[in-house]
Amino acid sequence: MRKILLISFAVLFVLALSAMAFDDMGKSETVKGWVTDAKCGTKGANAKAEACTKKCLDAGEKMVVVTDKDQKVLTVDNPDALKGHEGHHVAVTGTVSGDSIHVDKASML
Repeated sequence: MRKILLISFAVLFVLALSAMAFDDMGKSETVKGWVTDAKCGTKGANAKAEACTKKCLDAGEKMVVVTDKDQKVLTVDNPDALKGHEGHHVAVTGTVSGDSIHVDKASML
């Protein structure tokens, strides 16, 4: 009887941990930062780097957002959503997953 009770508690504990882990996934959040390219990263997170950012993106570099808060570099999953914002300071709303972001909307700051 004790073994069954212990196994039941262990299963419930694992399920509770899984539920907490999945609770944060899929939540939309807004980050403020600069749209730049992966090559320049944090060095391209300023108003003077717009031309360089556009040049690097045209050459095939990945689009990223460098956050204002902690200078974290987030790879943009859907770069078409930020078309026209290259090199700009923006507020991006989307789903952050690890080091990437799926953009739902963006607005200039």
